Amino acid sequence: MTQDAELETIIRQRIRGLRLARGWSLDALASRCHLSPSTLSRIETGHRRIALDQLVPIARALGTSLDQLVEPADDEDVVIRPEPRHARGVTVWPLSREGAPRGVAVARMRITPERPTGPEHRGVHPGREWFTVLSGTAVLQLGERSVLVRAGQAAEFSTMLPHAVGAVDGPVEILTVLDSDGERSHQHAD
Repeated sequence: MTQDAELETIIRQRIRGLRLARGWSLDALASRCHLSPSTLSRIETGHRRIALDQLVPIARALGTSLDQLVEPADDEDVVIRPEPRHARGVTVWPLSREGAPRGVAVARMRITPERPTGPEHRGVHPGREWFTVLSGTAVLQLGERSVLVRAGQAAEFSTMLPHAVGAVDGPVEILTVLDSDGERSHQHAD
């Protein structure tokens, strides 16, 4: 099978999978993208070539982007084997691949009280950050505020405010999600 044929098969599977995940019949999707049910059926089964002028309304109707619908299948190893990175008072295990799609990065962090969180160590950059505390207690320095976040709690904030995350009374483990702007900043900060 050629690479183009493989990609076309993946696109067909995605269209059908998204349609079925929404509980839609061929008729329901057809009415949303202004194609006939028989055309959609032939597209899904491979009895008709897929044209760009058909993919755009199909993607829109399915609530996805054209890019996501046609991106090649990722045949990489699906297991991520994080290599820890160390800086003063923090160890980071990246849990998503660099340049991961959707513009987010996920990491596990172990922070000790030795991590500096004073005003001169607080970052500011475009984006948003979210983290949940797995164990221990974190202190989120957010602008002029200090917010305690305990095990089982989460925090979400704009990274346009000066911010740093530290540990209170011993190490804290967090799971953090950064958007692409935050990811770039945090990769270079340490």
